[in-house]
Amino acid sequence: MKTRLRYGNADPAIYDAMDALDQYAAHCGLEEPLLHLVRLRASQLNGCAYCLDMHWKDLRALGEHEQRLYSLDAWRETPFYSERERAALAWTEAVTRIEGHAPDDVYEEARAQFSEKELCDLTLVIATINAWNRLSIAARLVPGTYQPAKVAEGAAR
Repeated sequence: MKTRLRYGNADPAIYDAMDALDQYAAHCGLEEPLLHLVRLRASQLNGCAYCLDMHWKDLRALGEHEQRLYSLDAWRETPFYSERERAALAWTEAVTRIEGHAPDDVYEEARAQFSEKELCDLTLVIATINAWNRLSIAARLVPGTYQPAKVAEGAAR
């Protein structure tokens, strides 16, 4: 596999625009592990190898348990996720697979676990990872080289 598009080389503003969304998400108040869990699930649905590698590593760097990562694709059939996480994962699937609308029952489930602002922020995170997935898939970014910032910072010390 060979990378075919290099957005940063073409125009660094492309990554800057996407990074602005990620920076907002990083400070929106939602739990960092939840954000990465949602990103990982959307990346599974979209088949984005680069983002799967990235968010798996990010979650491991945050101390996430392997069992929860291995089971994410079958989250409905496991007891490993909280009600809040389940609502976020269901909303992630609805927004990622949007087919005309996001179902009311999934929205109501998410709304029971998240404030309006949190649900708006969660939806932005889902939309952002879907955009990243599409950029990465189109560019054929090669997975495997990504290192989480927290791990990289610790190694530098």
